[in-house]
Amino acid sequence: MKVVGLTGGIGMGKSTAANTFRRLGVPVFDADAAVHALQARGGRAVAPIAAAFPGTTRDGAVDREALRRAVLGDPLALKRLEAIVHPLVRAEERRFLARCRRRGARLAVLDIPLLFETGGERRCDMVVVVSAPAAVQRARVLARGGMTPERLSAILSRQMPDAEKRRRADVVIRTGLSRAHARRAIHRLLQRIR
Repeated sequence: MKVVGLTGGIGMGKSTAANTFRRLGVPVFDADAAVHALQARGGRAVAPIAAAFPGTTRDGAVDREALRRAVLGDPLALKRLEAIVHPLVRAEERRFLARCRRRGARLAVLDIPLLFETGGERRCDMVVVVSAPAAVQRARVLARGGMTPERLSAILSRQMPDAEKRRRADVVIRTGLSRAHARRAIHRLLQRIR
């Protein structure tokens, strides 16, 4: 089974690309969704996060805003959080790939925002990076509810620059022109892979 890593900075169109892969019949692992499930009521990350960051859980789930405040601007706290969350997400990813293999899938996509930053590209046969001009990225992100320029800057400071991601990619999907353009590029990529 071929494993494709899908990544790109915030607001670059990764969710749209992942949904296109799904619509074309490719199973997709969503690392962000895995994090949300792990931090939800009963999730495996709740207890270790509560122990490491007192006051960041409520009603058996992680209070994501309280956790964000606890780690924002504190690199050591962020590393502590990543040491809890990343291994749990990686275990979910392994279970996903095992299910895909059992079902006889010929291709699976790992949708991981911090793929390069965490060394995840080593687990992939190919890496696809979605990319858009910085002005398009900024407009998309700032249109989201609750997003501020300061919060966007904090997020971008943790992500590898787009130019570096594009340099390291096997394939770059341009998402700044239109959704239709990006979808066609993904369709052509799948035809080539298959």
